[in-house]
Amino acid sequence: MRLYPESAANQLEFDKVKNLLVNHCKTVYAQHKAADLRIHTKKEYIELELNQTHEYKMFLQQSMYFPNDFTFNIQKDVKLLGIPGAMLVSEQWIQIRKLTEEAGNIFRWFDAERRLAYPSLSKVIENSYYEKVINELINEILDETGIVKDNASEDLARIRMTLYKRRNDLRRMFEKVVAKLNKAGYSAEIDEGFSNGRRVVAVFAEHKRHVKGILHGESDSRKTAFIEPEETIPLNNEVFSLENDEVREVHRILRALTAKLSVYSPLLMGYLELIGEFDFIKAKAKLAIDMNANLPNLLDKAHLELKDAYHPLLFLYNKLSGKKTIPVTLTLDSQNRILVISGPNAGGKTVTMKTIGLNQVMLQSGLLVPVNPNSQMGIFKQLFIHIGDTQSIEFELSTYSSHLQHMKHFIEVANGKTLFFIDELGSGSDPNLGGAFAEVIMEELGRRHAMGIVTTHYLNLKVMANRTQGIINGAMQFDEVHLLPMYKLLVGKPGSSYTFAIAERIGLPKHLISRARDLVDEDHFKLDKLLNRTEQDLQQLDIEKKDLHKLIRENEKLKKEMEVVLDRERHRQQVETLKHQNQITEERLGYLKDMERKLKQIVLDWKKAEDKNTVIKNLQTMLFKSPEKIVVNKLAKKVDTKFKETKADIVIGTLVKLKKNYQVGEVKEIRGKRAIVQIGTLPMNVELVDLVAVEKIIEAEK
Repeated sequence: MRLYPESAANQLEFDKVKNLLVNHCKTVYAQHKAADLRIHTKKEYIELELNQTHEYKMFLQQSMYFPNDFTFNIQKDVKLLGIPGAMLVSEQWIQIRKLTEEAGNIFRWFDAERRLAYPSLSKVIENSYYEKVINELINEILDETGIVKDNASEDLARIRMTLYKRRNDLRRMFEKVVAKLNKAGYSAEIDEGFSNGRRVVAVFAEHKRHVKGILHGESDSRKTAFIEPEETIPLNNEVFSLENDEVREVHRILRALTAKLSVYSPLLMGYLELIGEFDFIKAKAKLAIDMNANLPNLLDKAHLELKDAYHPLLFLYNKLSGKKTIPVTLTLDSQNRILVISGPNAGGKTVTMKTIGLNQVMLQSGLLVPVNPNSQMGIFKQLFIHIGDTQSIEFELSTYSSHLQHMKHFIEVANGKTLFFIDELGSGSDPNLGGAFAEVIMEELGRRHAMGIVTTHYLNLKVMANRTQGIINGAMQFDEVHLLPMYKLLVGKPGSSYTFAIAERIGLPKHLISRARDLVDEDHFKLDKLLNRTEQDLQQLDIEKKDLHKLIRENEKLKKEMEVVLDRERHRQQVETLKHQNQITEERLGYLKDMERKLKQIVLDWKKAEDKNTVIKNLQTMLFKSPEKIVVNKLAKKVDTKFKETKADIVIGTLVKLKKNYQVGEVKEIRGKRAIVQIGTLPMNVELVDLVAVEKIIEAEK
């Protein structure tokens, strides 16, 4: 991205964001990459970087493990591996083995399923591969602690075996000498030690001439002499020689291992970069979580549709101090390209500009941004910024001259892929003349299809924004009652500077305020007053809108609760209906079983009886008995104890009994030849002929 001026990124405080990112990096590779973070303009590159950070952010939020624990900087060691004739020592091989193991863990982590689930992260390893031969060759030579194994070569095995034997011989010989000296009273408190790698015995200085051997030195107090006994000199010489042979053989083996693995130096360098790349992505994901940053929809055109956008650094500061950060919501597109923000000083105009600018720079650097994920952000190839006083002593330029020089560059270079920010356009000169130049500059930037934000106090620019296509007004809201800025951007309406309101609130003499009003053009004053009143009305509407939304949410909650209650009641009624149906069914089954038993008995009686007429009479009695003699079931008996039948007409409110199942209910509605009877909580539709009026039996009657 082309920046103007060169300090534009620093003016937006992008350097502070990079420092925060560096602090999250563990590897030198990631730290360098974070410090040199570049702003890109290719959608494919930006999209890949954003998706990688987004995928890693999901790891962290879900507490998933990803194998990127290697943080050592062994770039010099890997480079040395590729130099002919070089030799890596044991400590260096330990780190290379750890590096290769870590790379292997990463390649194994990305199995087929995870490559599909995290396609952007898997691209980091798509041009590399895991070579297990590296660690196999290292493990053949070195043990876990980095010491060359005895079986690394036949010569080394032979040398170490001989060395082991000679050391044992030396130890036994030395013990004999020490025992002899102790017996003679020549040994000092320290029986033995080493000097220049050779085994010596400590004797009292006055007896040193009585001990045959080589004098290696004396203690600082001159009371003890260190002598290599004559008996151990040949063995010491042999051990010393064997130790040198061992060192030479170990160096030969390590040099051979270095030569054998030198071909893998580029691959190992790739592993370092691969691990550093994942560390860099992890750092970006951690920063995103700190800033509550998300992945917006990325468009390959000049476009901004921000929802709930925060200034990243202000968000972090307010989070530490427990304050609330006010988000910004705005849209800049092909229809509305330039936003003119007005309002009182210290109301948040400059912070709003920096919020948009810093988020855009972060996005094009591959960093997630603190916006609602439904936001849409495009890609710009140029970013111009003019914030604050840029008076130049070196070139003897006044504030306004410097301002015009910047504007000259803006209108000469700006195009449809330019995003610009101008603070206090036209300031530093006569309001009428400066305002006129400001209008011309905005018209030219609009004609060149550049997108941007302008802050101003000039009324003519607010009027221009209302009548010029592609330019819209915006205002920073202000609490006139408490004389406090609200830091909230309202797009679509210009804002008042609250000049007279602020003067009145701080207690300036009223006659001075009145005099100032008289000096101001009447139309100018009326317009500012109208803007003031409009903004306050909009704030009141906003409050009422929030209250309305709150009531709507409460109404929705009550509606859901009512639906739950109704569903529960319907379910209860269905259960009651099933209970009644089951009761009737059970009674019918009982009746049929009783009838079956009686019929079987009659069949038996028929077979046994000599007088068949008697059996036939019993069958007729059972099958064709009169209704008066039917034995009522239990339910009928229960109902008859509580209700008695009457000959009253059936009307609404009458207590009735169903003839078929002896249930009692109240008539709620009559529809022709049918009636709606409420039985418990269950309404039933029954024919009138199946009903009989009843009344409750009073206790006294019993």
